[in-house]
This record gives sequence, C-alpha cells and structure tokens, in this order.
Amino acid sequence: MYKKVYYTDQQIRSWVHSIMRDMYADNWKPDYIVGLSRGGLTPAVMMSHYLNIPMLSLDVSLRDGGMCVSNLGMAEDAFEGKKILIVDDINDTGATFNWIMEDWSGGCYPSDEKWSKIWNTNVRFAVLINNEDSEFSVVDYVGIDINKFEDPVWCVFPWENWWNE
Repeated sequence: MYKKVYYTDQQIRSWVHSIMRDMYADNWKPDYIVGLSRGGLTPAVMMSHYLNIPMLSLDVSLRDGGMCVSNLGMAEDAFEGKKILIVDDINDTGATFNWIMEDWSGGCYPSDEKWSKIWNTNVRFAVLINNEDSEFSVVDYVGIDINKFEDPVWCVFPWENWWNE
C-alpha cells in the first residue's frame, strides 16, 4: 500500500528552478518545451514563461487508460536540430517517456544509431520527481529523486488537490 505524500507550490517552484539551473550549467536551452498532459503542463508553463520560450502540449495518458496523441512533427524538429525539452511531473514507471521514444522513432528501437544522436542531445527529459526504480533511466533534469521500491509513496501535486487546502 502506498502512503500519500503531498507536495507544496513552494516545493514545485524550487524543483523548477533547480531544473533550470542544471540546464544553464549544461549550457543547454531548448527551442521549445513540451508539457505532457496533465501533470507536466504546470511545470512546463512555468519554465516557458521564465525562459521566454514557446511551450507546446502533448497528450500522453497511460495511467488511466487514456489516449496518446502522436506528434511526429516534434521528432522531425529534433532531426532538424531543434532542441526540445519534454517535461512531466513524475517519471514513475517510465512508460510515458518510453512511449514517446518508441512513437517518435516510428517503432524503430530508440537506441538505433540515428536516434542515439537525438535522445539526450536535441531532445532532453525533465521531471519534478524521478523514481529511481523506473524503467526509464535517461532523465536529464530532475527536481528530486525518490525510490518507490524502497519507500512506496503516491505523490500528490498541488494542482491535483488544490480544492482541499
């Protein structure tokens, strides 16, 4: 059974700043940010406003059996040299980011030579919370790390519970 951990707006702002400081330290700035619905939209908008760069959204909802909307135009942008930051609230199981890599690579194995030049170079991944036990281990920018295998928690973000505050 998971215990619920409630995070605050202040923690979210701190993690967003940490991610942006890490990007600055890497001398890397995206041409645009992709916020994953639903949880990645809030931090993506925050980064977009702060950095004054465009933000797009991408619907990838695997948890609740929702729909996933492909956007291969973003993959084409990456091949043309545009830098893209994909943002989500949590890298929990890794399924969302793995889906994107498979979708964008057209079903090819994402580590094929032509794709290895895109992932973690032109296309980078950022999350507020990274589960170290996730199947997706190539997150570039992280607010905090947790390990849900060692400490099973259910992360509750401020936008998921604002009406109870």
